[in-house]
Amino acid sequence: MKLNLKDIKNIDNSLGVIVPTYDIEKIKEETLKTPKWLHFGAGNLFRAYMGKIGQVLIEKNLENTGIIVAESFDTEIIDTVYTPFDNLTILTTLNKNGDFQNEILGSIVKSIKATSENFLTLENIVKNISLQIISFTVTEKGYNLKDSKGDYFEIILDDFKNGFNSPKHIMSLITKLLYSRFKMNEAPISLLSMDNCSGNGDKLKKAILEIAKVWNMNKVVENEFLIYLEDESKVTYPVTMIDKITPRPAEEVKDILEKLGFENMLPIITSKNSFVAPFVNAEIPEYFVVEDKFPNGRPKFEEVGVFLTDRETVEKTEKMKVTTCLNPLHTTLAIFGCILNKKSIYDAASDEALNKLIKKVGYNEALKVVENPGIIDPKAFIDEVINDRFLNPFIPDQPERIATDTSQKIAIRFGETIKSYVTNENLDVKSLKYIPLVLAGWFRYLLGVDDKGVERSVSNDPMLDMLKAELKGIQFGKPESYTGQLKNILRNERVFGIDLEKIGLSELIENYFVQMLSGEDAVRNTLHKYL
Repeated sequence: MKLNLKDIKNIDNSLGVIVPTYDIEKIKEETLKTPKWLHFGAGNLFRAYMGKIGQVLIEKNLENTGIIVAESFDTEIIDTVYTPFDNLTILTTLNKNGDFQNEILGSIVKSIKATSENFLTLENIVKNISLQIISFTVTEKGYNLKDSKGDYFEIILDDFKNGFNSPKHIMSLITKLLYSRFKMNEAPISLLSMDNCSGNGDKLKKAILEIAKVWNMNKVVENEFLIYLEDESKVTYPVTMIDKITPRPAEEVKDILEKLGFENMLPIITSKNSFVAPFVNAEIPEYFVVEDKFPNGRPKFEEVGVFLTDRETVEKTEKMKVTTCLNPLHTTLAIFGCILNKKSIYDAASDEALNKLIKKVGYNEALKVVENPGIIDPKAFIDEVINDRFLNPFIPDQPERIATDTSQKIAIRFGETIKSYVTNENLDVKSLKYIPLVLAGWFRYLLGVDDKGVERSVSNDPMLDMLKAELKGIQFGKPESYTGQLKNILRNERVFGIDLEKIGLSELIENYFVQMLSGEDAVRNTLHKYL
């Protein structure tokens, strides 16, 4: 049995696979005629979460159109897991008790490679007055126009000069598409970032306006276009908080689906290192909190479990999750999980010392600065994270995946809590003991040596070369080789969001780090000593 529109019509209920009850081809026809939702970023989170939201909206007769997805970074995803399977996805939901639920999602009705060859296709969609949302899961890097030194990337400099006619960067492409909509009818639109970063909508808006203003100075777009982009009755950039773990496709899930009779379920690693498959495996818990600003209308998200609220509540919820109750704990498990050679986040969370550490970071230090957003209780949220989500043995999430791009995340995941301790007169930043321990662990991880002294890989990070250069000369098993190499990084506000030396935390971090250098099992012993 193949995963395609023809074969899914013959799936018997006894198979235990949930199949769309609506006419997918009719939904596709209506979508192409009157598109409402275009998404950029064809990865696993989009397929598992937005694909499911789209499906429920259609099943409940709340929508008669689906989602069109475009991919700009890794177009191989379209060729490997969209086109051969008629844009269908199998969502496998992984319950902690071992019950797996398999559901075929049909709400993503068209997939497009966001290349110059397909610009006119995308332009026609965006010019359509019916379009309500352009959404994004392009990662935080997708909104960055500058490198770690604050200089524009070459691709952006090229787009400043030539991007109006042939945009290359995703933000330049979106700006050009918006200009086409502006020239066609000035119709309203909501640009909805779903990326897991603080102030995601603001980052999106800043990038688009930055490009548009340069084009305006170059006399290729009018002043009125800038007014359009900043007029909230026309264009909005809602902030959101999204939370759903969608790890790399698991061999175990592939085997289960093949036993059910599905063909060609093999996970694929693309040339750009995307881990994809015809299926997506995901956890049950999910949270999507959205600032309710949609000038051209929107689906009835509130009917399908989405929290629609004001900006302040979104920001509180996002800060709760990203800076205290989940992401810092995830990064903690990833860093030490790599050093201690844990195969999964579950294995890391099951380690007595690491489980104790995330509780210390979460309950003892981070929770003290959380502001309750009202719609989700922080204590209940962190309880679920530690006791259920991280301890789900069927979530095959690797520490290496979570450790990717840590330099881009650490200012938010730890720096914000540190800053709160500095500004809160009732708290003493020097009382922090466990967050500094994690930061020391990150430096130890960057050495590329595990706790047994064996060389190991370090996950991709845009600042890795710079960080390794700063750490030069430090050797495993030789604490005396540390001669202050961390000091420059500890002062770097771009990395930590604050100068850690100035606030008095650098000495403690250096002390922990040196202890982690002393030889075999030094990291494990340091954890035991302070926990």
